[in-house]
Amino acid sequence: MARLKLQTVSKSYDGKNAIIKGIDLDVADGEFIVMVGPSGCGKSTLLRMVAGLEETTSGDIYIGDDRVTHKEPKDRGVAMVFQNYALYPHMSVFDNMAYGLKIRGLGKELIRAKVEEVAAILELQSLLNRKPSELSGGQRQRVAMGRAIVREPAVFLFDEPLSNLDAKLRVQMRLELQQLHRRLKTTSLYVTHDQVEAMTLAQRVIVLNKGVAEQIGTPTEIYHRPASRFVAGFMGAPAMNLLDGCISTDGLFFQVNDGPQLRFEQPIAALAGKTLTLGIRPEHLRRAAEHESGSDFTVNQLELLGADNLAHSRWGAHGVILRLPHQDLPELGGSLQVVLPHENLHFFDITTGLRIEP
Repeated sequence: MARLKLQTVSKSYDGKNAIIKGIDLDVADGEFIVMVGPSGCGKSTLLRMVAGLEETTSGDIYIGDDRVTHKEPKDRGVAMVFQNYALYPHMSVFDNMAYGLKIRGLGKELIRAKVEEVAAILELQSLLNRKPSELSGGQRQRVAMGRAIVREPAVFLFDEPLSNLDAKLRVQMRLELQQLHRRLKTTSLYVTHDQVEAMTLAQRVIVLNKGVAEQIGTPTEIYHRPASRFVAGFMGAPAMNLLDGCISTDGLFFQVNDGPQLRFEQPIAALAGKTLTLGIRPEHLRRAAEHESGSDFTVNQLELLGADNLAHSRWGAHGVILRLPHQDLPELGGSLQVVLPHENLHFFDITTGLRIEP
């Protein structure tokens, strides 16, 4: 195991347009970090730079105290698990897992001992003589992880390893990955576009957008204190409601651009008169009690999810979602009053998108 450190790491293919822009990241020994972001944001490129499969244009990469920026992949002490498993189809499970050890020149008995030990951890003992074509998707992914584990790397790198699995199997494999990390305690860098994977697996999350680290923090920090409008809108399902407009000069109301005037629970005096973006998550937007003054919410669409319901409306040009408990089913086309709880409001600069603290 080892610490992984990235210092102002950048990547450009043409010397002009940067794909990765000055990333700084310090992964503690044994920590599990997840990089999440939309397609094309640079997360897989950054992972491949750590692996040595992509050259680093500028900046430095350290594994432990070793500067590996320009070292070959085989000399970095990393093991990578790919989205498509990357198993040799003509080899058995045993030979796939043993391949890297054979290349390193380990003896047959030591190789067998290591493979059988890891196979037991991953419950692959009964599959060691099978070919990849005889395995399910989940079993193939376990073999790919086993091949990485037997090498005893300093750092594990995961490139969307669960994206080819169906929804039920993804949940199962997430739990298995959590258990595996608790057991092995190996430093891990994991890439996904799935925010649920990021929130459930990570000790810390790095949110990438257009090659920039928008925020690095724990899942709780990322969700409850997003550093930017992008993070607020990307993390969460459904996404945070984001409304452009202006706070009244007395701080009591928020005027949505080309939309209604919304009432605050209590004055936002520090931001009175400011034009900004207001954010509130669907589960925090609350249906008003009989005695409360709220804001009008017309139910244009309903989604019944079993455990809860999603009511959709529009405030000006903005779609708005209200999450309700399953027993609270409003009438489609009906109107209700909603409250914006003071402690759950988020504010972002209208130009930069950065978080504003009132």
